[in-house]
Amino acid sequence: MRLFVALSIPSEVRENIAALIRALRSIDSKPRWVNPENLHVTLKFIGEVESQLVPAICEAFAAISVAHPLPLAIHGVGFFPSAGRPSVAWIGIEAPPTLAFLASEINRLLTPLGIPPETKPLVPHLTIARFNENRLSSALQAEIEKWKDHDVGEYNREIHLIESRLKSSGAEYTTLRSFHFAQPEAES
Repeated sequence: MRLFVALSIPSEVRENIAALIRALRSIDSKPRWVNPENLHVTLKFIGEVESQLVPAICEAFAAISVAHPLPLAIHGVGFFPSAGRPSVAWIGIEAPPTLAFLASEINRLLTPLGIPPETKPLVPHLTIARFNENRLSSALQAEIEKWKDHDVGEYNREIHLIESRLKSSGAEYTTLRSFHFAQPEAES
């Protein structure tokens, strides 16, 4: 099984992003635009594991706890590695230090199971497109410029263990289990 750990995107935010993707796709259909149903914030790519390891992974995640919901401000559009030679278009995420703590907790809990920790720092984002040609059309670049500071929503209080099946039509994701890592704040 090919697994990763992610934050999902609430439906109202997903709808806002779907509208953005439709607008950008209408300008340039050459990039491989992500299906909005597949949007997620990857916290840890686990990779290939034997299915019998899944219960131990789930047991480890049950120990994760964060004191408050994790507010993520989702906005803006950017590129990896750069707008001059894009391979990926993304929507940015501003997160409190709690997100880095959550990612380090996931690494800490999975390491005893033989899953190596991430070596790169967490760069929270939502991938919305992949480019084959590593260049932007001038029309797409102009449209993205309009969206670069656009807010699309906020989020989150749970993580998901997700299986990824690679198919010729693209990746297919199945949520194996969800884990609440923070309790809702009490209303006054």
